[in-house]
Amino acid sequence: ISAFLFLLPALSPYTVRAQDPGAVRAAVAGTPHKVPMTGERISINAALDEPSWESALLLPLDYEVSPGENVPPPVRTEVLLMYGETHLYAAFRAWDPDPSRIRARMCDRDAMYSDDWVAIVIDTFNDERRRFEFFVNPLGIQGDLIECPECESDGFDAIWESAGTITGWGYVVEIAVPFSSLRFQRAGGEQVWNFDAVRNYPRSATHRIGLFPRDRSNNCYLCQAVEISGFAGATPGRNIEFDPTFSALYSEEREDFTEGPFRERDRRYDPGLTARWGFTPNLTLQGTVNPDFSQVESDAVELDINNTFAIYYPERRPFFMEGAELFGTNINAVYSRTLADPRWGIKLTGKEGRNAIGYYTVQDEMTNLLFPGNQGSSSTSIADRSTGTVLRYRRDVFESSSVGILATDREGKDYFNRVAGFDGDLKLTKTDRITFQLLGSQTDYPEEIAAEFGQSGDRFDGAAGEIIYMHETEKLEVFAFHYDYGDEFRADMGFVPKTNAKHYETGLEWNWNAGAGNWYTHIDAGAAYELDEDPDGRQLVELGNFWMDYSGPMQSEVSFVTHLYAKVDYEADRFNYRHYHLSASMRPNGALMVFMNHTFGDLIDYANARQATVLSFNPGIEYRLGRHLSLDFDHTWESLEVGDGLRLYTANIGNVRLVYQFNRRTFVRANAQYVYYERDAGLYRDEVDPRTKKLAGQLLFSYKINPQTVVYLGYSDNYFGFQGVDLTQTDRTFFLKFGYAWVL
Repeated sequence: ISAFLFLLPALSPYTVRAQDPGAVRAAVAGTPHKVPMTGERISINAALDEPSWESALLLPLDYEVSPGENVPPPVRTEVLLMYGETHLYAAFRAWDPDPSRIRARMCDRDAMYSDDWVAIVIDTFNDERRRFEFFVNPLGIQGDLIECPECESDGFDAIWESAGTITGWGYVVEIAVPFSSLRFQRAGGEQVWNFDAVRNYPRSATHRIGLFPRDRSNNCYLCQAVEISGFAGATPGRNIEFDPTFSALYSEEREDFTEGPFRERDRRYDPGLTARWGFTPNLTLQGTVNPDFSQVESDAVELDINNTFAIYYPERRPFFMEGAELFGTNINAVYSRTLADPRWGIKLTGKEGRNAIGYYTVQDEMTNLLFPGNQGSSSTSIADRSTGTVLRYRRDVFESSSVGILATDREGKDYFNRVAGFDGDLKLTKTDRITFQLLGSQTDYPEEIAAEFGQSGDRFDGAAGEIIYMHETEKLEVFAFHYDYGDEFRADMGFVPKTNAKHYETGLEWNWNAGAGNWYTHIDAGAAYELDEDPDGRQLVELGNFWMDYSGPMQSEVSFVTHLYAKVDYEADRFNYRHYHLSASMRPNGALMVFMNHTFGDLIDYANARQATVLSFNPGIEYRLGRHLSLDFDHTWESLEVGDGLRLYTANIGNVRLVYQFNRRTFVRANAQYVYYERDAGLYRDEVDPRTKKLAGQLLFSYKINPQTVVYLGYSDNYFGFQGVDLTQTDRTFFLKFGYAWVL
């Protein structure tokens, strides 16, 4: 049978020129490999029927790198490469002993990572620091992201082509990435890029297959990659893109909370334009006027009933995702979601030689403020315009290290916040790495805001610093971490909810790996010690942690974390904080994934500053019915008890999402989020509602040709209820959005 499968490509319409496997393996070891150029027009249809594919560079994926350690893979895979004047072309032939078990479904882009997929990984600057990654499942569904040592930008959404088809022997994928969607060196002749090709083969274990063996005792992935050469004369063309948008919104709210008719609350018709110009192969300028910054994707509801710090939500808006990996640093001093309603913006990102630069200025219709502390944070918004600016510069030094500077500024009426400092990422050896950052800030709040939130009424200065050491080998990881955030440090263009604290942490972790077919594929276990102090030396938090993670058959995963010793100071008292958290999940087949999170033990009743006991469960499922229909559901139940078994509250949060994906471009999605908090009001020192209910629903139709050429049509509403009042609809919104990518 295996011999027959090996001969199938020669008999199929997907045949390309055969190469001697031994010769190819020798070529992999002797990189760089020459990628040929084609002048032929390539049709992206997963047929590989153009003559140019017969002369493409062919490389086999000869290594399973996970869970097996550089062992022969369970399936055969080949990648083919060539390029044209304006595009990089790649194709995969992925054999499978049982094509009926291939996991592939119709879904939105960037939602196919649990499927079978193949990917190309490209370091176009050959600097071993940043890589573009393009993923395709067997039906041609796309995913893309940018990764670098200190960041991962899954919001990167390039315009490129892909196609996939399942055959009697496996599947074929074809990819065309325009050079206008990449950033690369400015060079007159040939270029050398680092390259990897990856296959995800999920069965009982998730097999990762690649081009080259991985040295787990080398913390630089790209330093080990295959090198490819060519691309002489590659150009992004004019690289000009105009993205006009038009959005309309109509919303109503009930005149009186519990009764009365709905009245118009908002009616908006917003044309907008974003322009993008790659004026060199590696520098991009963007400008936007009245942009559509709305997020069609709803944020997941988070449990906030016993939380003293602000909750972080990820950024998804396209303008801010361009070059987002350049702005990531140890201290989260750049958090673009603080800019809530921009009027206009301008942005420059790119890299020239060893120098990377990122800059943007945005004017916002409102000003969001976060007031941090070591016991909790608070926030407010000012209904005044402000202008926010971020400037980032990073310089590559030595073989694979970097240093940089960061400056942010936000100016408004009777207000400003300015932050500046420097940082570094130093790879001392293949196994040892240090990252650090030091920032200083100046802040001046409006008098009324300062008085209301207990802030200084005059201009004040602050500082923050952070340093991390990592030692990583195949079996052992050792780390040490320290930060010191001053009481008056503010980063209003970022997300720093905790200040006035010093943090010390050290720990180690052991790793064990086994190949597929064993009772485990991966186990790691570790321990760490954490200590938080205020500037006067008062202990705020002291923790001794232990954790263990397990991966095994049927893609099962179990994670256990416990505080062996845990004390936390809150207000004027010291509390036990010993609890454990258990997570477990299993994907027995391609259609079903089930999971459960569970927490039990000592916690703090932050609302009343006393000892408490928490018990929580969070079960959920992901179910795929055929290739088109998917259902996701999860529910969180949590209770907190105080005193002699008195229940302070019970919290319930439910999320359900149903999606029907008609084809690669079109889906209809319905989702609902339900929150129900039940409190014993007599146990609270401040007045609270005994019962609070919330229900939010959304129905969305989406037609998407590419990330910028889209049509959205949707409806959303909210319901609210409290003690003695049932859930009552409070508002409803209808929205429409058109977007078009005009590429020159």
